[in-house]
Amino acid sequence: MTVPAPSDDAPDEVTTGGPGVRSLTADEFSIADSVGGVRGVVEAMAPGLVFVVVYVITKELTPALVSSLGVALLAVAARLLQRTPMTQAFGGLLGVAVGVFWAWRSGDASDYYLVGLWTNLGYLVALLLTVLIRWPAVGVVVEALRAGFGAAPGKTDPVTGPAAAEHDAAEQTPSDPGPATALVWPTEWRRDPFLMRRYLLATWLWIGLFAVRLAVQYPLWVTGQAGWLGTARLVMGIPLWALVLWGTWILVRRPGGRGAPTPTRHGP
Repeated sequence: MTVPAPSDDAPDEVTTGGPGVRSLTADEFSIADSVGGVRGVVEAMAPGLVFVVVYVITKELTPALVSSLGVALLAVAARLLQRTPMTQAFGGLLGVAVGVFWAWRSGDASDYYLVGLWTNLGYLVALLLTVLIRWPAVGVVVEALRAGFGAAPGKTDPVTGPAAAEHDAAEQTPSDPGPATALVWPTEWRRDPFLMRRYLLATWLWIGLFAVRLAVQYPLWVTGQAGWLGTARLVMGIPLWALVLWGTWILVRRPGGRGAPTPTRHGP
């Protein structure tokens, strides 16, 4: 799950390596860190909020589209001037630009949100597929992060669970000098029934999130209720996303801040 701050378009959820997903491997869960701080929330919500407000007040599509796109451009310009990472703001600008284009082409304000509906549907189908093939997306992402994928060079999370013994042995064996050893995608967790149950349940949480969004927002789009649709997107964007992320962290967190969820023990 490298994209903008979390929004109803699901940019930084279970399929990216952004700060929200990385918070799943943290010892303590911080909502502020998971959403990219106050600035991340503003950059994610401001374009949509401005669009709704301007459209409801003016009942005109063009001012709403121009205002929303202008806010997204300001976010990118601010980061350019401050020389801060651009991914979050630029990703938000891209999403807004697509929405503006579709709404402008059709003349229907509801189409400003069409990209979000398609995105949610895509994530829903993709996550369902990972559950059906027994490779739950949450497990793939969390275990990969703990193995060091997406981390700064030289920094990896402790390996736990079924692969812990092999990892400890490797740590005790002096490595050969030369280039750094390539990371190996973890798969041992799939052999542990306890971990699989946790990761399947966590993935179902995200499937539920996207399903609820579509169930509420699609009828509003079909009936052309742009104001209510924009309001629903704001409410079901960061707030609901953060709640599901926290629930996922509860399921996959390390007991006492150390180690992965305790695996099932076999034998006496």
